[in-house]
Amino acid sequence: MNALSGGKIDIENLSSARDTQTLIKLLKNEKDLDSFDVLDAGTAMRFLTAYFAVASKKEVILTGTDRMQKRPIGILVDALNSIGAEISYENVEGFPPMKIKPFQKQLTTKISIPGNISSQYISALLMIAPSLPKGLEIAIETPIFSKPYIDMTLGLMQLSGIQFSQKDSVISIKSQEYQKSTQKVESDWSASSYWFSIIAQSEIGKKVILEGLKSKSFQGDNVIKEIARDFGVSYKFEKTGLLLEKINSDYNPLFKLDFKKCPDLAQTVLPCAASLNVDLEITGLESLRIKETDRILALQNELSKFNCKLTEPKKGIWKLDSSNFTANEDIEIETYEDHRMAMGFAPLALKTGIQIKEIEVVNKSYPSFWKDLKSFGFELIEQ
Repeated sequence: MNALSGGKIDIENLSSARDTQTLIKLLKNEKDLDSFDVLDAGTAMRFLTAYFAVASKKEVILTGTDRMQKRPIGILVDALNSIGAEISYENVEGFPPMKIKPFQKQLTTKISIPGNISSQYISALLMIAPSLPKGLEIAIETPIFSKPYIDMTLGLMQLSGIQFSQKDSVISIKSQEYQKSTQKVESDWSASSYWFSIIAQSEIGKKVILEGLKSKSFQGDNVIKEIARDFGVSYKFEKTGLLLEKINSDYNPLFKLDFKKCPDLAQTVLPCAASLNVDLEITGLESLRIKETDRILALQNELSKFNCKLTEPKKGIWKLDSSNFTANEDIEIETYEDHRMAMGFAPLALKTGIQIKEIEVVNKSYPSFWKDLKSFGFELIEQ
């Protein structure tokens, strides 16, 4: 948004996460580069695809890691090309890397896009809509996954002066300019979820205070406070931050959870539930197949090391069987180049010693994660 506005938006409390820093670096050096490497930052890939499609004054190449080149982007590219962008694939159709030419002429003002895909596709289109000569009307096909992220995007756009109208699942944005504003980035509820998991697996009376979280938040992942309450965790907003406390160990043996609006919480909640011998009936996992890794397969593999089973007995309905949870010593956790696998399983060290591979993956979203665990009392030995 700041780049599209020509630098009108002052941003405070920026994260040190690698994804954030990668996007900042690429935009800062936009004039000097012809090829842009987002590394493993999926958000940057989706947002920059849309950004360059309408804002670049020259032909550019957009690429990423080997894994990034296996993550589909065809739905977003098709939508952008139908609007008037000129995007082609360098290797495999539907996947990065891509060649993006300068925008010439808007061909349509109306597009339709599936809602059961990554919300980043939709956010990318929303943010560029005001910069299009004729604006844009986006019809989002139901069902809509990760809707809080769409609402977050619209809310932040509105704070920077963008007006829009919304009727059912159709969003209309006229051609207009982003206005000067100051925006303070919220602390990350997704990152906070690991601390909810830690407290859930701790003894009664254990506490932690998380700073910077807002009670009224755009983020869909703030639902972790309600989920963790069923795992015996109380929460209270105080002046210094959000106070978490373990208050009981009596759990319902079966919970039904829908991750449609908060898919990033799955890798926090499933290992936590497994360690507490809580079975889950789960929906809304579909988008996990196209994340940093196939997160469903990764969860199945690693949960099986604790004698837990994640199965799909009926299409779209998953079941976690935690009845045989076993915490053997020094279980090795593969992270699949995925930050959430490392952080989601780390709290299980409260049950047994574990070994986590590729610990640097946390730099993607929470660089101080291991340091924070040490400060809380975890013993970490790097090998």
